[in-house]
Amino acid sequence: MLRPEPMVPVRMRRVAIVAPRAALRDVLVRVAEAGCIEIEAAGRPSAGGGLDAPQTAPGSATRRLRTSRAEPGSPEPGSAVLSAVPPDLDALERAGRTDLLAGEAQLEEHLGSAVRHGAAAALAGWCPASAVPAAAERLAEVGGALVPLRTPRGVDPPTLLRGTGPVRRSFAGLVRTYGTVPYADLDPSVPAGIVYVVMFGVMFGDAGHGALLLLAGLSLWLGRPRRAEPLRGLWPFVVGAGVTSTLAGVAYGEFFGPTGVLPVLWLNPLHDPLRLLAAAVGLGAVLLAVAYGAGIANRWREGGPSGALYALSGVAGAMLYLGLAAMGGALWLGDVGVLFAGATVACAGLALAGSGLFAATGGGPAGVVQVGVQLFDGVLRIGSNVISFARLAAFGLTHAALAAIVWQGTTALARTGGVALVAAVALFAVGNALAFALEALVAGVQALRLEFYELFSRVFDPQGRPFRPWRLPVLHGAGPAAAPPEGNAPDKEAT
Repeated sequence: MLRPEPMVPVRMRRVAIVAPRAALRDVLVRVAEAGCIEIEAAGRPSAGGGLDAPQTAPGSATRRLRTSRAEPGSPEPGSAVLSAVPPDLDALERAGRTDLLAGEAQLEEHLGSAVRHGAAAALAGWCPASAVPAAAERLAEVGGALVPLRTPRGVDPPTLLRGTGPVRRSFAGLVRTYGTVPYADLDPSVPAGIVYVVMFGVMFGDAGHGALLLLAGLSLWLGRPRRAEPLRGLWPFVVGAGVTSTLAGVAYGEFFGPTGVLPVLWLNPLHDPLRLLAAAVGLGAVLLAVAYGAGIANRWREGGPSGALYALSGVAGAMLYLGLAAMGGALWLGDVGVLFAGATVACAGLALAGSGLFAATGGGPAGVVQVGVQLFDGVLRIGSNVISFARLAAFGLTHAALAAIVWQGTTALARTGGVALVAAVALFAVGNALAFALEALVAGVQALRLEFYELFSRVFDPQGRPFRPWRLPVLHGAGPAAAPPEGNAPDKEAT
């Protein structure tokens, strides 16, 4: 039975790679081959501390690599490859094996970072908790050990997002474009992707254009055309955008414009723009409330109850937002009781946020001024962020207006008959192609802007750092130890 993945990054373990000095190279080769451990670059130990510097001579492969790349007529450097056995660096340099030299240069860097004491050497790093047993067994085969350590205080592990499905992997790219999710935070990849395609569909509402997007997404999923293979991972985005655009087009009664093929099920954007505007702002208000909920959860996970309570992107900010929203609704409806309740909640949120901000400033008159400016900015941002969602309606209107202009021109030419009928077909095709391309670009950019500035700014506060394991292909056997004959293609030898 399939189970949904938790919305948190992969759990990481702090580990130490421990090995006898003589076996350290073999152990590191196994680490590179496993590709699941990020090795930290440690500082050189100080003299007199019972630790001594590495016995290897770091930098020899690096110097040869730089020399080889600087020589006229040298081949283009390929991907780094690591030899399972110590190679002859001089022979590799003569043969132009920059791929193996690059692998040895990386290995030398890690060897130089190792802390040595007596006959043992160690390196610290990070590894996914689920991969620790298998990695430890792999290192034990060559005399090494992978020892779990406690995570130091004040040190956040690197972030590795879960991505076992194509939809999650595709949507995770949207989050990575904004930044790296902190290790303690929730992973919003799937909800963020869903919100993005919904906002895109509202702005690109046309059943005909949406159907074209849906067909394009299915073609990417099937791997057609082959030239688009690098974009295949985006098919969930394209399919989702096609589905939401089609649904919005059905609601608007738009099928390649106001052609009359579909009835208006909800509203006509050009005939009822105020209603569409109100709906867009209302959708934005709901999305902001959800973003505050995610922000509260993240602040709690990052700093505990106090971190969630006093942050402008936590409980305090949510109270301020809900209070201001209630006051706005009360003014619209003329309800004095709701207005008073909203003002009370907003003031409580301001007081909580102000307390947290003042504690962070260190106090004093300068701190009071700084808190005042930050609170004023927070109130303005809430208002501007809500109004910013009006662009969902504005660009939806633009899309409908362009399609209407094309359709009106098409029908005007078609009534003339004769040669004008051919011109009408051409106008319909070309006009819809231009409207499709222009509005798809605009809707994509605007949905991204709303996601980043209005929503992610509340979900994320600090930035994390990505998990970068050391991973290299490893060549086994005696081939790389002695350089290949002159003229052999490095890429063929490496494979």
